[in-house]
Amino acid sequence: MSQSSENSRLSIIRIWLLIVAALVVGTLIVGGATRLTESGLSIVEWKPVTGVLPPLTEAQWTVEFDKYKQIPQYREVNRGMSLSEFKTIFWWEWAHRLLGRTIGVVFALPFLFFLWRGWVGPGLRGRLWLLFFLGGAQGAVGWWMVSSGLAERVSVSQYRLAFHMTLACVIYAAIIWTVTRLKPITPVTAPARLRTSAGFLVVLTLIQIYLGALVAGLDAGMTYNTWPLIDGAFVPAADRLWFETPLWRNLFENTLTVQFNHRMMAYLLLAFGIWHAIDVTRGTKDRAAKGLAHAFAFLLVVQAGIGIMTLLLLVPMSLALLHQAMAIVLLTIATIHASRLLAHTQAAVPLVSVKAGTQG
Repeated sequence: MSQSSENSRLSIIRIWLLIVAALVVGTLIVGGATRLTESGLSIVEWKPVTGVLPPLTEAQWTVEFDKYKQIPQYREVNRGMSLSEFKTIFWWEWAHRLLGRTIGVVFALPFLFFLWRGWVGPGLRGRLWLLFFLGGAQGAVGWWMVSSGLAERVSVSQYRLAFHMTLACVIYAAIIWTVTRLKPITPVTAPARLRTSAGFLVVLTLIQIYLGALVAGLDAGMTYNTWPLIDGAFVPAADRLWFETPLWRNLFENTLTVQFNHRMMAYLLLAFGIWHAIDVTRGTKDRAAKGLAHAFAFLLVVQAGIGIMTLLLLVPMSLALLHQAMAIVLLTIATIHASRLLAHTQAAVPLVSVKAGTQG
């Protein structure tokens, strides 16, 4: 196979993965809107295939509305809502699920085609199969999350919501990481500490996303709407942070503790991101690595400001979604930056299978 032919196929696969990544971002944003509008429980059944079609007649809408009326959220929160109001929350959840299904199709069909044509070598094949199974698991996790709010709760479990969102972000980061490895990478001359701290930035960003999802799941942003103090102090009293038993439950169920942890992780991430940017400036001559580190640090400051404004203004939807979108931007930059610093070889991920006679 000619080099130009292989490069062409690499480009096709990279574009395909970037389209999938963009769809994942869309799903995260629509999912955030679904959460903010409390629309996630409007569809009370999981129909992976037939659920693609929304209600098309008034009779079908009435059937769906009657199903929703059987769950606690309607009885305790939305009793008396009109069919028109129900349609609004239904469309948010339907759009979120449709995007999830679209990701499955857009990933699976080209992937199977690439396998059939022998375009995917062993190194890339394993990564793509992992992404395939993680995507399938994410669909099941989504229903597992929704089901938690159909019987005894008026909202989904914050445990399951945080897991669902974080898994989506892990899948997204894995796609971005794979894309960066589908072209030759010149190894960056840098101390080992920079490589380690770059990877640590990705981990810290994902942890902060998880903590933010817990805040969203508990509506913790609707309380303690002051800054820099929270509950009247920079560090609240211990008996307010740790009154749940067993103590670990405070980390997930105490709104004060959950919001406090999200704030403290924000401060830690901000300090670490700025320190890393300074260290990269001193520790390597690679312009791209420096630019990514500086962009990450700068956008961390912007993100902190957005988060503070979101809190002080009682979580308006526009700012809340901007805050979530910026988290995805930061995760993207951190992932690309870590991939660049951790690259030890100039070779791209093997593309063409051994049977095809060429190793990438």
